[in-house]
Amino acid sequence: MKQFQKILFLLCITSFTTHAQKVTKEDYKRAVSFTYQNLINKRVFNLQTNVNWFKNGTGFWFIDYNKEGKNYKTVDFKKKKVAALFNHQKLAEILSEKLDQKIEASNLSLSNIEKEDDILTFSTNGKQFTLNLTSYQIDEKIKKSEEKKETNFESTSPDKKWIAYTKNYNLFIKSVETDKEYQLSFDGKVGYEYATWYGWADMMEGENGERPKNFYVNWSPDSKFIAANIVDTRNAEKMYLLDWSIDSLYKPKLLSYYRGSPGDSTMVKGIPVFFNVDTKKEIKTNLPTQTHINTVFVQWLNNSGKFLANYLERGFLNEYVKLIDLNTNSEEILIHEKDTIGIDNFQFRLTENQDKIIYLSEKSGWRQIYIFDLKTKKSTRLTSDTYHINNIEFVDEKKKQIYFLASGKEEKNNPYHQQLYKVSFNGKERLLTPENLHHNISFSKDKKYFVDNMSTIEIPTKIVLRETKTGKIITELTSADVSEIAENGWSAPEPFSLTAKDNKTTIYGAFWIPTNFDATKKYPIIDATYTGPHTQRFPKSFNLIYTEQALAELGFIVVRIDGLGTAGRSKAFRSHSYLNMQNNLEDHVLAIKHLAQKYNFIDANRVGIYGHSAGGYDTGRAMVGFPDFYKVGVASSGDHDFRMEKAWWPEMYMGWPVDERYHKASNITNAANLKGKLLLVHGGIDENVNPSATFKFAEALIKADKEFDLLIIPSQRHGYNGKYRQYFTKKKWNYFVEYLLETKPIWNFNWN
Repeated sequence: MKQFQKILFLLCITSFTTHAQKVTKEDYKRAVSFTYQNLINKRVFNLQTNVNWFKNGTGFWFIDYNKEGKNYKTVDFKKKKVAALFNHQKLAEILSEKLDQKIEASNLSLSNIEKEDDILTFSTNGKQFTLNLTSYQIDEKIKKSEEKKETNFESTSPDKKWIAYTKNYNLFIKSVETDKEYQLSFDGKVGYEYATWYGWADMMEGENGERPKNFYVNWSPDSKFIAANIVDTRNAEKMYLLDWSIDSLYKPKLLSYYRGSPGDSTMVKGIPVFFNVDTKKEIKTNLPTQTHINTVFVQWLNNSGKFLANYLERGFLNEYVKLIDLNTNSEEILIHEKDTIGIDNFQFRLTENQDKIIYLSEKSGWRQIYIFDLKTKKSTRLTSDTYHINNIEFVDEKKKQIYFLASGKEEKNNPYHQQLYKVSFNGKERLLTPENLHHNISFSKDKKYFVDNMSTIEIPTKIVLRETKTGKIITELTSADVSEIAENGWSAPEPFSLTAKDNKTTIYGAFWIPTNFDATKKYPIIDATYTGPHTQRFPKSFNLIYTEQALAELGFIVVRIDGLGTAGRSKAFRSHSYLNMQNNLEDHVLAIKHLAQKYNFIDANRVGIYGHSAGGYDTGRAMVGFPDFYKVGVASSGDHDFRMEKAWWPEMYMGWPVDERYHKASNITNAANLKGKLLLVHGGIDENVNPSATFKFAEALIKADKEFDLLIIPSQRHGYNGKYRQYFTKKKWNYFVEYLLETKPIWNFNWN
């Protein structure tokens, strides 16, 4: 009996130490040290290097970071070697005297840098300078009174003979030579406005506030035609916000903006219109009036009066590229994309000199390159394999070659890692970045060279200059340095894979552990979610190592997962989320259970989740859709009911018209299922995801007698900035510390 009591006592002690882990100020200090502002190029260096191409095409400059500070470097395309851009000590001494303040050679802050032979121009401290790199003579550039420039509310024709502008909501043109004015449209009025565009954040003050002024016309290359849009808001409904954050006001300011919700017929409309400059008359076409989520895009041809019109029908299941001829008032369908799961991110390039349209399509089941011949009016697939093309980078019309980024093409490669390829118009492909890594690419202006940041989440970044034609590495620019944090216990996030809920597809994720990790302990796990479905969550490159590390330092395993339904793989993979976003987290549950079975240090009984925007929806969905699995959630700026969202996003992924699926997927209508601890957060003046759904979710939780927490940040929009971001981060961290780690959080800690 005594032996049994001793064992029972030890088990109780073990259980207590497992679940009641204390968090100290030292833990918070480590967490803060892994935030972006305290980590990047302060404790780790060159996780990613961005280059700045000189306008004259002679080379580029970049910054090489290290523990001592910043080094400005350059590559001249003639020498093709990395060199110092200037003498840092000399320039620091000169600027210290010129600006009458101490400037450190290792901490120069220069921008707008250009180099012409031995003359360097740059900006610093709000002033512009020229520096002779031979004599080190420096001169301040005095800004001259500039000639009158074209404003945002007028547009000069390509031949410089006409100026287009609006007056009283109508479109006018004026002759540059004679100053004579011509009115092109006559029925414009408030709410039916010519040559304007719908602004996503066109905020209006008060109930009858005026929409901010916007202007846009699209001149034909020969200056003989003008394309424009009428924005029709006459029957459009508004969304509203109350701004409580203005210190000098003791009543909230009413803000409104035009925004359609899924299924609405009362939306902003866009009407394409065209005018003949010679006759000063409108030319009618059969192009449709569209809602603001699927307006008509116009691309002029060099052939006078002809253009391509591209648009999606509402519902995103039919997309068109049409050839319109204003000379004959004719139109012809060139490309008609049909789909059953929504056409997302259609992309095309016109190669007019070759009479070709290059475009991306998923019609084969994979996103591939197709080429449409404007002469034969036939479309053929140029690439043919089971991989995903992410982007057409550019088309070399002279050599008849297309450069593109693709993922999943090379055998044994991670399907999320992209590489650069080129394919000729006859279908011959070549890999230009053979390293089994993820490649972030930046091309020179003339496309002869590109800079390649290549890495994985485990393999540090190596940044090189390459020749575009062959992919040959010319020189190494920088490489990532994480020696300081590695010496203090940091290890790279660990990728993993498993079989998805369909029992056949491999899915991927990665997890972060704290730097003071102890494999004998049991750690709660937090799902850092964003199921999209238009994006990816898997951390592909080394510059993402910091993203979840700060939260992990407080005593958690933090995981990112891409389950079935996200983008960047096959059409079948993406289809799992279409009309079914309420089930996007099923693979997350499988993945976390898989990790807990594989690793004894993961506690699958203490699972948290957080996410922002669509990730905020995921978090709410986790807490009411999987209430026995997810125990603690922090949902920020979430779109908790797609019927209350902006129209395009839900209609793209949940379908149109609105039906019972929207009701089924709503966090609000499932509020009574909540069992765990949930913190809802929203910016008070968020015009992207209106806070109304968060309020409605809170109302439903109250009616269901569910305990939850609510934080409204009155002055913030969809993202949280500065002090407000810090406050939210502190609330998020401490919510998990208190309810998932089950210990007392610390509020007062230093952010530096």
